[in-house]
Amino acid sequence: MPMTVKDVMSKPVYTIDANKTAKDAAELMKKTRKGSLIVVKGNHPIGIVTADDLVYKIVSENKKASAKIKDIASAPLIVANPNESVSDISRKMRQNRVKRLPVVDNGKLVGIVSFTDIATMVPDFADFLEERMNMDTGEMQIREPSTSGICDNCDKYSDNLVMANDQWLCEDCREELKP
Repeated sequence: MPMTVKDVMSKPVYTIDANKTAKDAAELMKKTRKGSLIVVKGNHPIGIVTADDLVYKIVSENKKASAKIKDIASAPLIVANPNESVSDISRKMRQNRVKRLPVVDNGKLVGIVSFTDIATMVPDFADFLEERMNMDTGEMQIREPSTSGICDNCDKYSDNLVMANDQWLCEDCREELKP
């Protein structure tokens, strides 16, 4: 049975009202130690705002901290369903060049899934496969898991991202880490 989004998603999800300010978002991100917030109108998720959005759309453009979240949030919101397979959701994230997706079930926000959430499950899953193969047919080689997407360090697209130091890194950034 394939691993699903509900198996790897994070909870709770932190939200911010669309009419709040960039300053409010920055304060909430600092308080919760999260790099993103789901933007809501009423109880409905309508967008996402990230720490990168605050840097690139407010600070670097010399805008005021009183700017409304609805004006800087990424929308429309691309969402995941809790029953989608991890491989399908990984593909969706790569195709849309996003690092995280809110998980919505019947219109209700129930979690958030990121490449990091998925990556933390890969070693456990690889260990399971290795044990299973050793029991059934003998030795099996498990290669280092990789994916394509946006490098967490340089924000460039790569077809060969590998988890290193708790980040998805491209080959160039991995080389920089070597002694």
